[in-house]
Amino acid sequence: MATPGSGRIRDEDVTYVRESSQIDDVVGDYVALKGAGSGAKKGLCPFHDEKSPSFTVTASKGYFHCFGCGVGGDVIAFLMKIDHLTFMEAVEKLADRMNYTLHYDGVGSGTGSGINRSRLFAANLAAAKFYQENLNQISPTAQIGREFLQKRGFDKAAAEHFGVGYAPDEWDGLYKNLKANGFTDTELSTAGLTKEGTKGPIDRYRNRLVWPIRNISGDYVGFGARKLASDEVDQGPKYLNTSETPIYKKSQILYGLDLAKKEIAKKRQVVIVEGYTDVMAAHLAGVTTAVATCGTAFGEDHIKVIRQLLMDDDSFRGEVIFTFDGDAAGQKAAMKAFELDQKFVTQTFVAVEPTGKDPCELRMESGDAAVRDLIARRIPLFEFAMRTQIAKYDVATAEGRVSALNVVAPILANIKDKSLRPEYIKLLAGWLGLDVETVAAKVKTSGSKAPVSDQTTVEKPREEVNLRDPILMLEREVLKIKLQYPDLATDWANLESNAFSYWAYHQLRTEIDALAKLDIQELLAKSQSEDVKSLITELMVEPIRIDREISERYTISIFARLREVAITRSITELKSTLQRLNPVENEAKYQEIFAELVRLEAAKRVQRELSVGELG
Repeated sequence: MATPGSGRIRDEDVTYVRESSQIDDVVGDYVALKGAGSGAKKGLCPFHDEKSPSFTVTASKGYFHCFGCGVGGDVIAFLMKIDHLTFMEAVEKLADRMNYTLHYDGVGSGTGSGINRSRLFAANLAAAKFYQENLNQISPTAQIGREFLQKRGFDKAAAEHFGVGYAPDEWDGLYKNLKANGFTDTELSTAGLTKEGTKGPIDRYRNRLVWPIRNISGDYVGFGARKLASDEVDQGPKYLNTSETPIYKKSQILYGLDLAKKEIAKKRQVVIVEGYTDVMAAHLAGVTTAVATCGTAFGEDHIKVIRQLLMDDDSFRGEVIFTFDGDAAGQKAAMKAFELDQKFVTQTFVAVEPTGKDPCELRMESGDAAVRDLIARRIPLFEFAMRTQIAKYDVATAEGRVSALNVVAPILANIKDKSLRPEYIKLLAGWLGLDVETVAAKVKTSGSKAPVSDQTTVEKPREEVNLRDPILMLEREVLKIKLQYPDLATDWANLESNAFSYWAYHQLRTEIDALAKLDIQELLAKSQSEDVKSLITELMVEPIRIDREISERYTISIFARLREVAITRSITELKSTLQRLNPVENEAKYQEIFAELVRLEAAKRVQRELSVGELG
């Protein structure tokens, strides 16, 4: 992943990567595609369950669209959706795929532009293989590493599944190995694998168990390493993580996410644990949605990553479960998570182990079922937060009950899911020994009205229309020609203002006209309607309804047919207006409208002569 310090990818690079990435090849890595005629390919949609293929890719246009669920876009949008990437990450992945070096604008944190990210990924991958091989070497220090894993319930298969390795007790074992494999000093240093010693580059990790850290796409971006020697021998930190690099930013990385992402998206659940061994224990116990932060506190950037997997827009789609110890530190961490809770638009829970055991320790002592039970016994984070606050007061006294209510009521007043509020009011009344009406009144006065900008606007339902109506099909054909063959849409500017009767078609026409020059990417970016965005990609991949070549003559005739329909619509309205006018009392207005009617009738005849009749 790119760091903010890397700056913004230059527009010309984005354009080059987009245009040079054959969309059917990229999509073909995820979806089995078959020819569907007219240069299109079809397959089963990877974004929703379907039995008949409705997922269409048109390589010549560079777009995909699913006619079942409405998802569509270009090759960058596809990667963003399928791999849960940001725009920048998707562009970088495509650039890595074609071995193209991106350039970044803006002042960075020493990363510079023109860094070959694929080389940094490759260096980390080579390092991971080196460490894994060393874990299995016959040496006293490697044996200590293997025993560490075995004592925690991890056998050789588990170590291999998670890629755990061992950094040998040498100053430059990794450095020599990677240099021999063609990596430069600059690449190794930039990747965070080496550091400068008194006599030159040396390994960053020495005599440590090493966990490879991968980004959401599975690229190797860094390592977490635990020391094996005693504090007297190794005075370094217990855990040592890769420093931030052009491909590794710890606030945006969750350990194990590459392994868990499919299950997270499928189950709509993510479990946040505290360490690498906890992730391993949870996965081996059957909690395959577990991830952990990498040497940093859980924060807003991590939330953004999780939102990509759990949610569509801002709808409630699943649950986030935090695991914390039952001690004071665990409660503090849980309350910190509660402060971040408002950043989620989902259900947030906490699973607390009363005896203070983490998932790894719990699995060692009580087995896999105990870890699964810990997650199953989760409680809503709101409930935990309220109980934690209440525990600070002596609710056996009237003063304690009132003080606790004063502190907890604002928490309850701001609960996102308002439908839960009445039930929590009842629970809170029971915990405090107060009547429900007293608690409800306090919660009501403690709440703050959301600002107007945060209130949800309910859109008036659209009137249902028959999109297979011949007139609407004609409107659709004109839009397809404009988007797919803009050079042939020579009469576009002359289309009447009422040419498109369906709201989405009319809105798309308005957005096209708002551009100085038609650019599909700009059109998609500027559109404020998800329905219209979906329509754009749909029209980009949908074939023109004609068996012969799409010629200028054909486009002139179909535009003329639409203009004839629009003019007929205006003529009908004018005739209705004339019928309501008294030609004696409103002579001037009557003559004005009559003259306009004559003009429109003439214009209609011209367009009829140019048209080719109904759609075939």
